[in-house]
Amino acid sequence: MYDIIVVGGGAAGFFAAINTAEKKTGLRIAILERGRDVLQKVKVSGGGRCNVTHACFEPSKLVKYYPRGENELLEPFKRFNPTHTVEWFESRGVKIKKEADGRMFPVSDSSQSIIDCLLEAAQRNNIEVITNARVEHFEYLKTNTSNWKLRVSGDRLLQSQKLMIATGSDNAIWNLLEKLKINIIQPVPSLFTFNIKDERLSDLMGLSVPNAIIKIQKTNFESNGSTLITHWGLSGPGILKLSSWAARDLNAANYKFGIQVNWLGNKDIEFVKAFLHNQINAQSKKNVMANAELGLPIRLWKSLCKAAQIGEFQKWAETGKKHIQRLTEQLTASTFEVNGKSTFKEEFVTAGGVDLSEIDFESYSLKKYPNLFLAGEVLNIDAITGGFNFQAAWTGGWIAAQNL
Repeated sequence: MYDIIVVGGGAAGFFAAINTAEKKTGLRIAILERGRDVLQKVKVSGGGRCNVTHACFEPSKLVKYYPRGENELLEPFKRFNPTHTVEWFESRGVKIKKEADGRMFPVSDSSQSIIDCLLEAAQRNNIEVITNARVEHFEYLKTNTSNWKLRVSGDRLLQSQKLMIATGSDNAIWNLLEKLKINIIQPVPSLFTFNIKDERLSDLMGLSVPNAIIKIQKTNFESNGSTLITHWGLSGPGILKLSSWAARDLNAANYKFGIQVNWLGNKDIEFVKAFLHNQINAQSKKNVMANAELGLPIRLWKSLCKAAQIGEFQKWAETGKKHIQRLTEQLTASTFEVNGKSTFKEEFVTAGGVDLSEIDFESYSLKKYPNLFLAGEVLNIDAITGGFNFQAAWTGGWIAAQNL
């Protein structure tokens, strides 16, 4: 018999268990992890460095990074936000640094620092961590003690007074919650790259531009940010951010849609057209294709010039209005057809999960079952890249712990 069972050995689950144990000693707490190892998403996050959180410390601004959960997270973030996350880890010996783009990592640049911190805290607080323990069923026992009964892989039966679900994206758990009459928003992928086959992008793998603007045609979805050309299409923060905001719409379109890319970011059509016209006189003897302009990488510049039907040996003096018009369009409004997506398994995030109307965000418990708590991606909360998904997990785990 446990006082508390936490299902899910990830960020939210460990954070909830540890903070609960530190708030009240003597509780018998267990973490059940379906896999062989715990904290696997922490391990691979940020290329193995663990993007712990983001340096956006104002709750009203922080919530703007969450396509799903913005309204519900405001009050929780007032109670526990990136400031508190940094303080929590640094008080336990893990120094956190901020990078130029606002992402925050352990100074060690190793996710193992975060993992070791959480494992040591769990051990210090006598939290039992049970791996290879997939929960196959759980039910609420309407007794005087109001316990939860769980059946774990191998027909092992466990019981606890309170239960926390922090399993992330797990269809089996969502199915079990549905049996408790909890509404689940159908999960769809978020944070994915765009599959594009286009001659303009071939042979440009690994090339990136710092701040492209990408629009999804026939919609209001628009994003900006670093954009990377890959062997399958387009990736990078600008693309991932756009995929997050448009996740449900792109799923409905079966991931077949058009995009428009301004490779020059905030430089608009009229500015670019005027600049290119000026080159006809200012650089009349220069080869157009051989000399990249406007800060673009030379290989991308050449590819877009070719698409604008500019000859390999053409000089600026030989460049007419039609060439300028076509090149301006390629630079500021290149259109591409997307046919499919690619998802990095280790960074997999879903849009969907437990309907947020089911949750009391004062405690992160279910309204229908006040002694059943949920946090992390099991909820219909997700964010763009940059440490925001982890922050939602830390916040949910911490608030749940105050009530567990």
